[in-house]
Amino acid sequence: MNSEQNQLSFSIWRLLRLSSFQIGSAMGDIIVTSIWNRMMISQFGIPAAPVSLLIALRYLLSPLSLWAGYRSDTRPFLGLRRTSYIWLGRGLMVLSLPLLGWSLMRFAAVHELGNNFDLLGWVLAVFSSLLYGIGTLISGSPYLALVRDSAPKERQGLAISTAETVLIIFFAIVGITFSFWLQEYDPLIFWEMVITTMVIGGFFWLFSIWGVEQSIRRQKGITLEQELAAVTQQSQEGSLLVTIRRIWQDKRTRRFFLFLSLATFSAWAQDVILEPFGAELFDLPLARTTRFNSYWQAATVLTLVGGAYLWRKRPPEQQKRITSGGLLTMALGMVLLGGTAVFQQVHLIEISLLIFGAGFGVYTFGGLSLMAVMSSDKEAGAYLGLWTISVVVFKGLGTFAGGALRDLFLLSLNLGEGLSYGLIFLLAGVGLGTAVFILSRIDVLGFAREMGRLISRTDVQIASAD
Repeated sequence: MNSEQNQLSFSIWRLLRLSSFQIGSAMGDIIVTSIWNRMMISQFGIPAAPVSLLIALRYLLSPLSLWAGYRSDTRPFLGLRRTSYIWLGRGLMVLSLPLLGWSLMRFAAVHELGNNFDLLGWVLAVFSSLLYGIGTLISGSPYLALVRDSAPKERQGLAISTAETVLIIFFAIVGITFSFWLQEYDPLIFWEMVITTMVIGGFFWLFSIWGVEQSIRRQKGITLEQELAAVTQQSQEGSLLVTIRRIWQDKRTRRFFLFLSLATFSAWAQDVILEPFGAELFDLPLARTTRFNSYWQAATVLTLVGGAYLWRKRPPEQQKRITSGGLLTMALGMVLLGGTAVFQQVHLIEISLLIFGAGFGVYTFGGLSLMAVMSSDKEAGAYLGLWTISVVVFKGLGTFAGGALRDLFLLSLNLGEGLSYGLIFLLAGVGLGTAVFILSRIDVLGFAREMGRLISRTDVQIASAD
């Protein structure tokens, strides 16, 4: 398998085509987690807790990503390893969108009657959220595995980071477009958006990966029968539980999971409290606090794109130092933001966020590259499913922890607004710095060597020097 992987040539066209998959992902996520969320809470007066719980269902179902990744490694579906699982998941997501539209219509109808509860509306919303969450998780890790499969070893990190960069970019594009399209609830316009997402998103989910798996197989010089025979042999080596146990027994895997989880947790602790921080401590207007996320996310996109260009020829095994640099920059941004809160220096907010966002972009590029390295060719889906669980679950936990700590420090301990928010930002900075220490303790080079990624003494020397 390793020699076959080396026969792959890097195709920019194929990478861009695979990355167009994320256009549909961005459209679906904006509809489900932003517009529907806002309409339910702001327009119809539905309590935020049940709405947030439905949106968080994918976090609770995240082990599905590991199962789906393992299945795509070992159990071909309709004669394909990755593609069929991806289309199955995205098909469920397409089916979920009309249910979301019908649920919103039900809530709109009862709201006009002065009520905010409708049993059928909640049933439709729950079923839609389940379908969307399950579809996302079933297709997510097989898609990342297909992106990884499509590139030679030295470009696998670039391939995954490019796909994720496109997602971030289209989150901004789709979010702005939809915000102008639907400024207040109109059932006709919402249905236009739902149908447009189903058509355009569905098209890119089909177009982006159509024939890619077969093309990879042809480049490797193997037939469908040969690949299926190898996969069948691999599936006989053990169950999902056996595979997980074998992967988890490796100390380097456990440390990388811990590193990824802590970095994600710390990075997103600021998410839910950032706008309240500006409003409560500095009495800033809504127009200014709304732009806070835009500042750091724009910086993230710029450094992600810049990093992809500057380090495009750098093997992913050499991204450890780059990843650490990004995390330390993020920590600096959080510490500066903590000082801004404690010493009430309002003019430093945007600078802190830009520093944090710039580091986030560098960390994302390097971290995604390391995710490609810390995955074997034979079990890429299972490894990437494990990393997906780490990112998804700890993003949710970090977001929750930020809000919980704010309530603890400000409401329970009465520490004051400046000190309360400052402590949260400082703790996030400490967490990011600790993640750097954990990363320094991971033998990425040894893992890469055992997986056959470093095939020459020169490669080993270069990676060791890094």
